[in-house]
Amino acid sequence: MPESQQNREIYLYMEQALQLARQSEEDVPVGAVIVHDGSVIATGVNERERNLDPAGHAEIVAMRKAAQILKNWRLTGCRLYVTLEPCAMCAEAIIQARVSTIVYGAYDPRSGACGSAYNLFVAGRPYPMPEVIGGIMEAECKELLTEFFRSRD
Repeated sequence: MPESQQNREIYLYMEQALQLARQSEEDVPVGAVIVHDGSVIATGVNERERNLDPAGHAEIVAMRKAAQILKNWRLTGCRLYVTLEPCAMCAEAIIQARVSTIVYGAYDPRSGACGSAYNLFVAGRPYPMPEVIGGIMEAECKELLTEFFRSRD
């Protein structure tokens, strides 16, 4: 795929993840989109508050749906777009699920596990490591989070 087309797709799917995050009502506004073979197969938003689920992060929600759609827990060939850098729990789930690529928006210096606070994506691990692309639409993703936390003070 030509680089310009790949860049357009990255921004298209990140915009979809951002739209999902904007729909969040009671939880931290994070949206996730999973693409397989050029089509969106699953989406997720944070559901910790609504479902009282500590693992209800947008990435986990989307990966559970994608596994059901693909009828396989291995998400090889899938690209995960998420508005916030995955935490350690989500990063390890992404690795275990064999997601091929992660694209994220805002960096998370407090708990991001793609290199900001921690880096679980290091050589020598027993599983294939996904390609990691960070900082896509970073300003928009960061502003949404900033507005959410500002409104809670």
